[in-house]
Amino acid sequence: MIPYVKIKRVMDLLFAIIILIPASAIMLCAAVVIRIGSQGPVLFEQERPGKDGVIFTIYKFRTMRLETEKNGRTLSDMERMTRVGTLLRKLSVDELPQLFNILKGEMSFIGPRPLLVQYLERYTPEQMRRHAVIPGISGWAQINGRNGVDWETRFEYDVWYVKNISFGVDLRIFLKTLAIVLMRSGVNQSKGQTMEEFNVTAKTING
Repeated sequence: MIPYVKIKRVMDLLFAIIILIPASAIMLCAAVVIRIGSQGPVLFEQERPGKDGVIFTIYKFRTMRLETEKNGRTLSDMERMTRVGTLLRKLSVDELPQLFNILKGEMSFIGPRPLLVQYLERYTPEQMRRHAVIPGISGWAQINGRNGVDWETRFEYDVWYVKNISFGVDLRIFLKTLAIVLMRSGVNQSKGQTMEEFNVTAKTING
């Protein structure tokens, strides 16, 4: 029997190609309004850890201004958010460039969200298990609170997904994700930041 993870990869490729056809027009419009709305590149590119912690470059539409300070004060993420960026995030259009990450095999439609590289050294061994599968655009943590849950709970959800990955679970996440996007819920955790930084130092496990 073919392992589900291999079948999942084929489905990812198929759906990414199918979605790219109608999404191309939306992406073109998004690129134009981003360019007109503020100075800076259209795409936001950042290194993220993927499966087994392998680093790759994630693509998203830029939703924030490049300025990080004003009058000597550090601006919060929400203060840097452009009007266009706010709309793109509410509609989840900012995630569309990740279709190319899927085509490259760096991401999947469903899986734990790829977080920042510096978090790798902060995970406990149990939390590190979230990197046992290919990261995704949406995941179990996203449909159970998105940015509104604390880090510990979020990682528990990610590890639960790794332990229970299946077509049924992925289908449930996909359908719930559609509902969340349509309701535009849970995009940002607070008015100040899109998601607070994970700064808990990983515990040292003595063998």
